[in-house]
Amino acid sequence: MKIIDGKLDFAKQHTTPNCDDRPGCIADLIVVHCISLPAGHFGGDFVTQLFCDQLDLSRHADFSTLKDMHVSSHVFIRRDGAVLQFVPFHKRAWHAGKSEFQGLQSCNDFSIGIELEGTDTSKFDDIQYKKLSSICKLLMDSHLIPPERIVGHSDIAPDRKTDPGLCFDWSKFHSLIGEK
Repeated sequence: MKIIDGKLDFAKQHTTPNCDDRPGCIADLIVVHCISLPAGHFGGDFVTQLFCDQLDLSRHADFSTLKDMHVSSHVFIRRDGAVLQFVPFHKRAWHAGKSEFQGLQSCNDFSIGIELEGTDTSKFDDIQYKKLSSICKLLMDSHLIPPERIVGHSDIAPDRKTDPGLCFDWSKFHSLIGEK
C-alpha cells in the first residue's frame, strides 16, 4: 500500500467538484467521520453520489435536508472494507464544516477527512478498523501526523456533530495503529 501523487494506490478513485486547493497549509490532522444514506442503510451508491454532487434528492425523503450541500471526503471506507477516494490528500476536501482544533478554525484547511460507512449509534466492522488504521499509519508516516492528531468529527465540531459516535472503539483503533 502506497500513496502516489496524493492518492492511495489500492483505492477506487472518484472525481468530485467538492474540493479545492489548501490555503498554504499542510495536512497535519486526520478527522474520522461516519455516514450512511439514507441514515442507517448500508451499501449502494448514495454516499458516492452525494460526494460527487450527483445525488437525486427525490430518491428518498431523508435526502431533502441535503439540498444545496456540497460535501466530500478524502476517503470513504465501506462496511465490507472497500476503500473509495474522492480527493487527493494534498487538496482540501469539504468534510468538516465549521470546526476548530486547538484554537485553529476551519479544519478543512489542514485536515484529511476519512468517512466510515455507518452511524454514530452502531458498531463498525473489524475490516473497517483494519482499513482505517492502515490508511492512518500511511498518513502518519507520509505527513508526520502524530496519533494525538487523529480525532473524531465530534471533537472539532462538538456543538454540531456526534460522529463517529460512542460506538466507535478508539481503544481498538489506537491498538491497531500501535498506540496505547
